[in-house]
Order: sequence, then C-alpha cells, then structure tokens
Amino acid sequence: MREFEFKKININDEVLAYREGGTGSRNLLLIHGNMSSSLHFDFLMDALYDTFKIYAVDLRGFGHSSYHERFDGLEALSEDLEIFVDKLRLKDLELVGWSTGGGIALQFAADNPELTRRVVLLESVGITGYPIFKKDASGQPILTELAMTKEEIESDPIQVAPVLDAIKRGDSEFYKNLWNAAIYTAGNTPDPEDYNRYIDEMLLQRNLVDIDYALTRFNMSDTHNGYVQGSGDIHKVKCPVTIVQGDKDVVVPMAMAQGINEALKDNSKLIILENSGHNPMVDSFDQVVSIIKEF
Repeated sequence: MREFEFKKININDEVLAYREGGTGSRNLLLIHGNMSSSLHFDFLMDALYDTFKIYAVDLRGFGHSSYHERFDGLEALSEDLEIFVDKLRLKDLELVGWSTGGGIALQFAADNPELTRRVVLLESVGITGYPIFKKDASGQPILTELAMTKEEIESDPIQVAPVLDAIKRGDSEFYKNLWNAAIYTAGNTPDPEDYNRYIDEMLLQRNLVDIDYALTRFNMSDTHNGYVQGSGDIHKVKCPVTIVQGDKDVVVPMAMAQGINEALKDNSKLIILENSGHNPMVDSFDQVVSIIKEF
C-alpha cells in the first residue's frame, strides 16, 4: 500500500491533521465518522490514488487533530473544513462522507455550492439527525423520552458511558467487541494488524459527548426532530448526491438513506449494497471504489 503524506495545518485556534496524496486530476475530500479517523480510509485512498488528489482530515477532537474548543453542532466541523479547503485553495471538490461524516459533507455542500461538485454518502446519518433515547432499568430505550443535555448523554449507560470508560482505559478489546457487534454485521472484519491500527486511532477520540450531542441537533430538514426545528438546508444542496447504504447496517437504518434520497429528489440516487454493514469499505470495497470513481 502506498504511503500518504501526513500533515498538519492551523485552522483558527485548532490544528487539523490530514493525509494527502494521489496523482489524479479530481479533488477528493474524505470525511470520517464517529469513533474513527482518517486512517480508516487508507485502503480506499490507495485504490483511488491514480484518479484523485486526495485529502483525508482528522476532524476536531479525533485522531491527531487538536480539540481546544468544544462544539454543539456538526456545522462547527463543516466550518473547520471550509477553512481547510480555503487555506489549500481547493475547488471542484468531490466529498465522501462516512456515517457522521455524511452529515458534515451534506452541510458543507449546502453552505459551499460553488466548491462542491459531488457528494457520496456512505452509511450516512439522516437529515433529521440521530436521536439518543433515555434508557429504562433494563437498559432498553424509552422511545418517548429523549436525552436532551450533554450531561444526560454523557451518563447514558448503554451508548455513551461505556465508550467513555473504554477510551479512558485505552481498552482496545472493548472497542473490538463493540465494532464486531455493531459495525461488522456482515461477518467481515479487517485483517488483525489493520484492525489494531484502526483501534489505536479510535482511542484517541476526545469529543464523544460533543459529537453525540451534535448528532441529536443535526437537522437539515423542514421539520422538528424532537430537539430542534430543521434548518431547511437540504434544499441548498445543488450538486449530485450518491447515497450508499448497506442492507445489514444496524447503526444507521435504511429509513435514513431513503429520507435523504426523498429530500433531494432528482439530485440523488440511492445504491443499496447487499450483505454489507456500516463499514462498506470492508464489506463492499470494490463496489465503493467503483461508485466513487464513477461520475
């Protein structure tokens, strides 16, 4: 696998780490999801090397980027990328957003139509965000009660508190068990050496509560999502959008992909990957490469 240059750049009060490489003529910005980093794109970057000039950023509070300022919305991370793109004088961008990164990619496209040529969403959060429900005594979600504050999210006994404890302990086995159960639901996992590298990067995350809170408040629709009224920003996305969704994803339900597709109408297409979970870069690698190259 090719080596990609690892760099850092000042973004106001933050420092963003990023991987850069490729010899192609098309500019590609890769945006990772929650509990991950730009390293998760390593094999994808290698496969796209000849087609694109590639930039994969560690978002604020992930990987090797700084985390000086806390945040409440995905818009803050999109704005970090706006500054990043401006500093590198990039244009005609194709964005690939994975999971939470899909929401950030859509927000970037809405706010920067003149810079965005195309968006590819991989198992993306929906345009009405990702709710966190309070839990009952047995740990089951109470579907009529939302966790509203950062304090309530931080103390969530199922989705959040155990992950925070694992990060504090540097518990790679917890992370592996969690990802085997929730992410790799199609039965595929990375090679052990690669898996260990990815987990080492996952454990560098410092912003879990902020990200989870931001996901609950993310709402580009026209409706109220239980937390906030929608911004309607989805209507500002003017570029083509390809929505890629695995049929075995248990993290992001199919309804979220369908909701994005319906909201964008003629501007989008939905591709359903068979026997693929929340990480199609492992479950459906060749298809994902082909989809990103195709334009």
